[in-house]
Formats: sequence, C-alpha cells, structure tokens
Amino acid sequence: MKGAEPPGDENDGGAVGQSSSERAVFFFFLFLFFISLLFTVRLITPFFATITLGILCTGLFTPLYRWVARRVRPGIASAVTCLIIFFAVFVPVLFFVGVLSKEAYDLYLMAKGAVLSNQLRELLENTQALDRVNSLLSTMGITVSLSWEELIQPVSEIGKMVGLALFQQASFIASNVLKIVFYFCLMLIVVFYMLMDGTRFINYVFDLSPLPREYNVKLFEKFRNMAGAVLVGNGVGGLIQGVSGGVVFFVFGLGAPFLWGVIMGFLAFLPIVGVGIVLIPAGIILMLKQQMAAGIFVFLFYTVLSWSVEYIVKPKIVGNRANLHPLVVFFAIIGGLKLYGILGIVYGPLIVTFFLTLADIYFMNYQLMVEPDSKTSLNKQ
Repeated sequence: MKGAEPPGDENDGGAVGQSSSERAVFFFFLFLFFISLLFTVRLITPFFATITLGILCTGLFTPLYRWVARRVRPGIASAVTCLIIFFAVFVPVLFFVGVLSKEAYDLYLMAKGAVLSNQLRELLENTQALDRVNSLLSTMGITVSLSWEELIQPVSEIGKMVGLALFQQASFIASNVLKIVFYFCLMLIVVFYMLMDGTRFINYVFDLSPLPREYNVKLFEKFRNMAGAVLVGNGVGGLIQGVSGGVVFFVFGLGAPFLWGVIMGFLAFLPIVGVGIVLIPAGIILMLKQQMAAGIFVFLFYTVLSWSVEYIVKPKIVGNRANLHPLVVFFAIIGGLKLYGILGIVYGPLIVTFFLTLADIYFMNYQLMVEPDSKTSLNKQ
C-alpha cells in the first residue's frame, strides 16, 4: 500500500525511545548514588582513622583469631581476640605515654635552659678542634671566625622542638584518656565484626567495584602485603632497634634512654637514615668524652643492628611482600608524616602502593586503549 510506513520503523522508534528513557533513569540513578556516597563519606570521615586502624589490626590479628576459632565459636573467638588486643596494646601504651611525657619534658627544659648547649660546648671546647679549623681558615685568607656557640645553637633548638613536640603529644594523650578509650573501643568494635564478617565485606566491595575481579584481588593483595610489611616487618624491626638503642643509652649513661629509644623506634621505619641519626652522634659524643672503646662499640653496634634487622629479621617476617624501592618508601613515610601525623607511617606507603598497583594494571591492560601504537613501537624495538 502506497505511503505505508515500513513495519520495522515503529519498532525502531520504540527502541530508541526506550533506550533514551533507560539512559535518563540510569543518569538519575548515578546522581542519587553519588549524592548518597557523598553524605556517607561525610558521615564516616570523623572515624576514618579508627576504621582504618581497625581494618589493619584485623589483618594483623587474624591468625590469632583463627587459632582461637578452632576451639570456640566465631563470636567468642572474636571477643577473646579483642580482649587480647586491649591488654596487649592499650594498657602498655598508657605506661608508655607516662614515661615518654616525663623524659620529653626533661629534654625540653634542658634545651630551653641552655643546659644542653652548655654541656655540648664544654665537651667540644676540650677537643680544640675549632681552634685548628679557624687557624686553617686564616692561613687560607678567610677571616671568618667560627664559635661553638653558633654551631651548637641549631642543635639546642632542635632538641627543644623535639622535646616540646613529644611532650605535647604525650600530654594530649594523657589528658584525653577518656576520648582515647572511646576511639580505641570503636576500633575494637570494627575489629570484632571484621574478624567474623571480613570475607563477606571484601566480597561486597569486589562486587561493587566496576573493575574486573582479578584487578580487585590484585589491589587487595598489594594492600594486605604492604600493610603487613609496615605493621609487622617495620613494627618488629622498630621495636628491636628502639629497645636495643634505649639499652645502649642506659648502659653508657647518655640520658633519657626511654625517650631516645622511642625516637629510634620511629626512625627505624625510615629505610635510608634509620637509627643512625641518633646512634652515630651518640658514638661521637662518647669518643669526645674520651670513652673511645664505648664510642667504637656504639658504631659497631649500630652497624650490626641495622644490618641484621634489614637483611635477616625483616626478610624472615615479610619475605618479598613489600618490594617497593627504599627511596620510594622513605619519601612516602616522610610525606605521610607531614600530611597525616603519626598515622602517616602507615598511610604513606599504602597510598603509594595503591598508585603503583593501578599503574601496573594500566600498563598491562589499558595502555593499548590510550596509546594504540605503543605495542607496535615496542615490537619494532
């Protein structure tokens, strides 16, 4: 019949209309989804650090939970594990904060009252090293005259800053015990449910992610390995080096052994400098005090301690799980400390691990979509 429409045109128009309607519904759904996501993120932002530490503690104490769960029900095993975490972590921290606060305040008073700088100046003036340097400069025609007061002043300022910063942090914790207990209990609640339902939560996140499952698994494994390396490997290494360094300070009467042991424990997380920032000057001070044997012992002790922790202890605990370059880890921790405070020791390496894992996924699977000629150029090379 003339002028009749082809039978398929009406269906095509319906399909187009249906497709447009579905797209409109889909975009409206995305709008609602991102609005709800924004409000959800705002809700949990105040507890982000608590949730993160709870997830990390869950991974750390999962072997203990599994051992207990073989003997009792999962709920009881999770509660027992949380009690062990409380008495093994929180109670020692309270004692730790009290001693640290006292020694940090003593260091601040010594630096503020010029006691530290006077002790260093008297010690260094006996060596007459600066007189030799000034005479050498004068023979070279340089009229600058150096004094120990000018050289020691920055050291005294650093001691004042370190002592005050540690004292303020310890005092904040000591004066906010109830608040710290509240957040620690919140963390234990996260640990309690993650121990029992962690696998279901991870599968839910995998299903929610638009990435293929193998990429989600790779990201999760990288995160777990790096978290284990930071918390377990560096944590045990820092504990060993901090305790050992504190014992050395106590034995040779260098003062504030607990404080310097804590500082060395944190410095041990840095893969390049480490505890040498403290032990090398300590050895030099002992030698300036005419205690040559003690100074040489501190140098040898530092060498053996650092080598054994880096090449024996950490590989035994961590294995090849953390294969980041030491320079990358160094700047990740420094940047993390600057942005997030003490938690940056953990956050920094995790953020870098997240980026590098995504970069690996990009090079393996998506580079050809962005740079279609890259494979051809590689083959020609």
